[in-house]
Amino acid sequence: MNILQAQDLKKTYGSGDNIVHALDGVSLNVEKGEFVSIVGTSGSGKSTLLHMLGGLDRPTAGTVTIDGQNIFSLKEEALTIFRRRKIGFVFQAYNLVPVLNVYENIVMPIELDGRSIDNAYIQQITQTLGLDQRLDALPNQLSGGQQQRVAIARALACAPAIILADEPTGNLDSKTSQDVLSLLKVTSQKFSQTIVMITHSEEIAQMADRIIRIEDGRIVTRN
Repeated sequence: MNILQAQDLKKTYGSGDNIVHALDGVSLNVEKGEFVSIVGTSGSGKSTLLHMLGGLDRPTAGTVTIDGQNIFSLKEEALTIFRRRKIGFVFQAYNLVPVLNVYENIVMPIELDGRSIDNAYIQQITQTLGLDQRLDALPNQLSGGQQQRVAIARALACAPAIILADEPTGNLDSKTSQDVLSLLKVTSQKFSQTIVMITHSEEIAQMADRIIRIEDGRIVTRN
């Protein structure tokens, strides 16, 4: 079952002789439970694509459907709510709130949505990610790898339809990157979580179930 479908996505900037085609007719499907890497060099359009898939920016043309919902048919407020409930984001910058401890950072999206917290599920996540002994720690008391694990736990906490990860190990050294990605893969399998990850690294991309390559705003290969 496809959890994510993008159809003929286009994004242009400028006009006339100065027009830039950041995305030039991108279509892709991602099945529930898949771990997909989107690989491309700087300027290939991969981050623009991720922003479209996550509803962070609107395309010039095309559609994105997540869990059966055409997200760009939603008005801004409804789209914001949909993102909070259905899409988990993991960015290169961990984006943790410095005055909140690990547990508070993880459950923050659930509380913002006014929903009750499933502490048994949160405990499963934090144990899987090796954070169960650090729940009271503040972000500045954690290593970079630990902070990224908190960001992953936060993304998982809402049990979203899909997690979008944008260069999630870009601020980490090689060994820590491998550790974090291994945990990301473990959590995707354990919680049947769909993950789409943007990366420029061939080595990192190999950890995914499938690799999509993008160049000049177009998909060139799908393995």
